[in-house]
Amino acid sequence: MDCCHKEEEKPKVMDCCHAKEQNPRINKKLKVTAFIFAAVFIISFLAHPLLEPLNESFISYLKLIWWAVLLGLVLGGIIDYFVPEDVIFKYLGQKKKKSIFFAVIAGFLMSACSHGILAIAMQLYKKGASIPAVITFLLASPWANLPITILLFSFFGLKALFFIGAAMAIALITGFAYMGLENLNWIEQSKEVTFNPDYTWDKIKNFNLQKSISGVSRGTINLANMVLWWLFIGFLVAVIIGAYVPEHFFMKYLGPTIPGLLITLAFATIIEVCSEGSAPIAFEIFNKVGTLGNPFVFLMAGVVTDYTEIGLIWSNIGKKTAIWLPIITVPLVLITAWLFNIFL
Repeated sequence: MDCCHKEEEKPKVMDCCHAKEQNPRINKKLKVTAFIFAAVFIISFLAHPLLEPLNESFISYLKLIWWAVLLGLVLGGIIDYFVPEDVIFKYLGQKKKKSIFFAVIAGFLMSACSHGILAIAMQLYKKGASIPAVITFLLASPWANLPITILLFSFFGLKALFFIGAAMAIALITGFAYMGLENLNWIEQSKEVTFNPDYTWDKIKNFNLQKSISGVSRGTINLANMVLWWLFIGFLVAVIIGAYVPEHFFMKYLGPTIPGLLITLAFATIIEVCSEGSAPIAFEIFNKVGTLGNPFVFLMAGVVTDYTEIGLIWSNIGKKTAIWLPIITVPLVLITAWLFNIFL
């Protein structure tokens, strides 16, 4: 599934969406963040008492996530190369309940950062995907997608199942809510489009090892350009938090209480870390607070309160659709997090 399409179809504001090249190269953002990442890592080895906690935190996180990041990027490249985009278009365009379930599955299988996924979602809408399906896709994809699922399991173990399950449930509930809003004419109406069903899985049927390796490599590099620099940023923030922020700060301000959940929501909204970067920070919040509700709010806030996302929905789909997103999702996220803190 491509992040970008033809120039004339591409949405105007796509921060981490880049045109795919025949021979993609590592982009400037990834080079700069990789350099900073490596520099901080090297500096942490300097013999100074203030740097010892940084080094310990750095190494601990590296051991925890390197394999998940690598596996996620490769799997993302495989999906990018082999899955025809017409498959997505066909199953998301119907104004039926099953399209909501297809949207959750498509979102889970999609591999893109929360900003990059906006480009895909807007293209899906332009190609004929229904508004409820697009919103469901957005909620299911940014951090509950396959690469991030792997990353979450590396951090949280089996407890990640609660995150994934709750995210998908919220996506489904929101999708059905939008179907109701559309039926009541409280939001904009989806486009009426007839899809061409004659898509084929050519790259699987006519499998060629050399072309497949090249195609998967291009997809992996493009995905790395979208998500890896965000992950470096989130990783560095999490390492610094783990090394220098006292535990009592989290317990005082981001504790497992209603005010703590609201502060966590506000905190995540302000810093707006991409989904790949939010996973390690959420894990650090979990380490400090000891409950699942607060990291769940932090992870979901980047989706339900992201002003870039709401602005793009406003300009590409409509203001009513954009306004209803936080109205529906924020209470769902807070209630789910509160239940997590009580029962888990």
